[in-house]
Amino acid sequence: MADGVDSMAAPKSELDLEQLQQYCIGKLSDAAEGFEVDRIIGGSSNPTFILTARAGGRRYVLRKKPVGKLLPSAHQVDREHRVMSALGTVGFPVPKMHFLCEDPKIIGTAFYVMDFMDGRIFRTASLPGMEKAEQAAIYDELNAVLARLHSVDYAAIGLADYGRPGNYYERQLARWIRQYRAAEVQHTPPMEKLMEELGKAIPEDDSTAITHGDYRLENMIFHPTEPRIVAVLDWELSTIGHPIADLAYNCLLYHSDSEIFGNLKNVDFAQSGIPTETEYVAAYCRRAGLSELPHFNFCLAFSQFRLLAIGQGVLKRAREGMSDSSRVGANTDPTGDLAERAQYALDLLHR
Repeated sequence: MADGVDSMAAPKSELDLEQLQQYCIGKLSDAAEGFEVDRIIGGSSNPTFILTARAGGRRYVLRKKPVGKLLPSAHQVDREHRVMSALGTVGFPVPKMHFLCEDPKIIGTAFYVMDFMDGRIFRTASLPGMEKAEQAAIYDELNAVLARLHSVDYAAIGLADYGRPGNYYERQLARWIRQYRAAEVQHTPPMEKLMEELGKAIPEDDSTAITHGDYRLENMIFHPTEPRIVAVLDWELSTIGHPIADLAYNCLLYHSDSEIFGNLKNVDFAQSGIPTETEYVAAYCRRAGLSELPHFNFCLAFSQFRLLAIGQGVLKRAREGMSDSSRVGANTDPTGDLAERAQYALDLLHR
């Protein structure tokens, strides 16, 4: 995690600090005198805390499952820990993992502890107040690291069983339809049509790679002064999947109106260092050795659908008072107007 992240003192009832300290002894060299704890505010998924060792002041990050009833296959901190541990062995920019604890008796849910990372997190995708050259360099780095992720030999780093290769879109569509149904708050005809039309348009392409699942600027930590990513965070949705699904999701910034997800709607690309979508996709293709992306509009539509399904889960948890997000109110759909965004995805699909 990075300096400058909003945080607040964690309620003493949130974590059992005595049990946590005892569990960490022998796992963290400076755990014997305990920790000061701050909770990171923001996001809508797994509760995250900064642990500062009283002995020496070294900082760690603890990330845990939320409490309460969870949607199937959501909040899998064990998968986050596994993929980052594996990627760290080949020098991919992820924090160092220290341990995973799956025993709920320690702090109430499963959790892991990793290094705290110093650096910058850019919360606004348009990078306001930044020089054109640095804007260009930051987006070029974002693009390069995504292409690098997709080039990793996942079997060689022990992730051959991290997801089922093949039929990625069929499986993902079925999964997110289930998730959407579990969190559905109202019947939305455009969403129903979108799910049906996506099922009919799945491309015959079984390319596979490690996919992050939520790859966007806000989930990166950049070096304090250089346009270089030092850590990619929030791997909860990662799997072995189709690499262009990651690229398309990353490109939703060009199609978004959401302040929470992020958007580039007011960017003057002629004057900015931020690339257009066409330029960004072309840069990825050069790095990945691809000459064309014939199914990119399907990938965009699918990514929009998936984001809408995720948003419904966030909204349901917020309405039930279980959301960890300070940015999603109980009456706010974090993906915007569901019908409007579903219709937009349909329009993308039929271009």
